[in-house]
Amino acid sequence: MMRRREFITLLGGAAAYSVWPIAAGAQQVARTRFIGVLMNRPADDPPTLGRMAAFLQGLGELGWMVGRNLRIEYRWNASDAARTRTAASELVALAPEVILVNTGVNTGILLEATPTVPVVFVTAIDPVGAGLVESLAHPGGNATGFASFEFGLGVKWLELLKEIAPGLTRVAVLRDPSVPAGSAPFGAVQGAAPSFGVEVIPIDTRNIDELERAITVFAQRPNVGLILVAPAFAIRSRDLIIALAARHRLPAIFPARFFVDAGGLISYGPDISDQYRLAAGYVDRILRGEKPADLPVQASTKYETVVNLKTAKALGLVVPPAMLARADEVIE
Repeated sequence: MMRRREFITLLGGAAAYSVWPIAAGAQQVARTRFIGVLMNRPADDPPTLGRMAAFLQGLGELGWMVGRNLRIEYRWNASDAARTRTAASELVALAPEVILVNTGVNTGILLEATPTVPVVFVTAIDPVGAGLVESLAHPGGNATGFASFEFGLGVKWLELLKEIAPGLTRVAVLRDPSVPAGSAPFGAVQGAAPSFGVEVIPIDTRNIDELERAITVFAQRPNVGLILVAPAFAIRSRDLIIALAARHRLPAIFPARFFVDAGGLISYGPDISDQYRLAAGYVDRILRGEKPADLPVQASTKYETVVNLKTAKALGLVVPPAMLARADEVIE
């Protein structure tokens, strides 16, 4: 797990990288370039620290080093619309050359603040449907980046959940109705449900009270399970969701491994740290003169399955040996 001091060391560490070549017979001094970062998590959130470390490592491999030829201004914990608007306005006012931002919701708010500053997003659900870009191949505006969802994920979530809990007949999909892009993951799960013999039920939540009440009511039915499609609210409430799943003995699958690290049963989804590392490549290309409009939005190429055996045992589930063999990591 990434510790805060390790992240700070990586942030400020000097390594023998140089962006600009040294011209024959004359040494050039590289000017410091300036980028912004807008995150919806606190600065000391362990998963976020790990992802930002991957981003900084990617930049370093491309020759960009904080304190040598790069300056970064951060805005953390942009976890609701009001905070995000304030943070976005502050960053834009500082005139960075490019801004890295996480989630489609934060990207949309940032694009409202600036139609010109280049933006590289990560973990955005359905960026076309959310109106962030014109198309995946040709973004067309001042934003591009990396999408966190493709429709095959819905099939995979159901497949894994049924494999680990074969008796399931009803599955709730936890989503945030205030996030328009959230309809894509739900639609994918719903479309795949008949082939797995399950009924899919949406659970719409906007706050903690709604969340706890909805899961408690749903859990009274027999043979039920839960799929989380990772709206920002659910990520902020992950400890409560994991606790509710444990209390009501709900088999649940999550879209990212940090849910399983925190006690969730199983996760399947893109390697998000890899998205941040790849985002460094897009930031590099923009700093060197390319336009976001010309850089296609990319889907993740690395996916991982993580299983928590301790949680499975607490739920009375036996994880199939074939699943254990396929898992990228098993937490015991």
